[in-house]
Amino acid sequence: MKDEQLLRYSRQIMLPEMDIEGQQKLLNSTVMLIGLGGLGSPVSMYLASAGIGHLVLVDFDTVELSNLQRQIVHSSTDIDREKVESAKDRLLGLNPDCKITTINKQLDDNELAEQARLVDVLIDGSDNFATRFAVNKASVETKTALVSGAAIRFEGQVSVFDPNQESSPCYRCLYSDEEMAAETCSQTGVVAPLLGVIGSMQALEAIKLITNIGNNLIGKLLLFDAMSSEFQTMKFKKDPACPICGPLSGGGF
Repeated sequence: MKDEQLLRYSRQIMLPEMDIEGQQKLLNSTVMLIGLGGLGSPVSMYLASAGIGHLVLVDFDTVELSNLQRQIVHSSTDIDREKVESAKDRLLGLNPDCKITTINKQLDDNELAEQARLVDVLIDGSDNFATRFAVNKASVETKTALVSGAAIRFEGQVSVFDPNQESSPCYRCLYSDEEMAAETCSQTGVVAPLLGVIGSMQALEAIKLITNIGNNLIGKLLLFDAMSSEFQTMKFKKDPACPICGPLSGGGF
């Protein structure tokens, strides 16, 4: 590790749980982030600044004025730019040592799986169930850990799924096809700082996975109610009838 890196990450390195070994794991890691919107913004900024060595950014959208209320990785001068390029510039400004790969397209199932095989952790920052289900499928197929988050109105949630652990549920164990019709923040709204709370939690869970420190949210759903400022944790188990990771799906153990 270079002297400049020792100084940049000194506040993390001094943590006994992290130390130089943990920081080196972050520097050696590759994380793929799906979505550079309200959740992807804080996730990407905290991961880049914390020292993730390689970030793969996936989004096919452009920056709009209505995004700027919550998508803090972008600025007013980025309107009409591709989100992945706007985010790349901001993240390199935060940490020029972070390698950033951009994918400005909607990946199909095969492309998602191909990319997932190349990374250590997947992070879902999307805002719709179709994408979440697709990312989950790639996670199970490639046995790549997945950090999932969602936020709408004044409510948010975070969970972690790791197909390498036999007892770990997958995202489809938690939600069924009927959830596909659920509302999005573009339809119902969302309070801006909520995305920062949930996105920061996603970044934290990814760092814990990579460094193998602390207790993660596998088999747990962390719920946050911004109106009452209360967190709750709900436990859930692997669904034996799950069409993605259940024994009859071909993706189970």
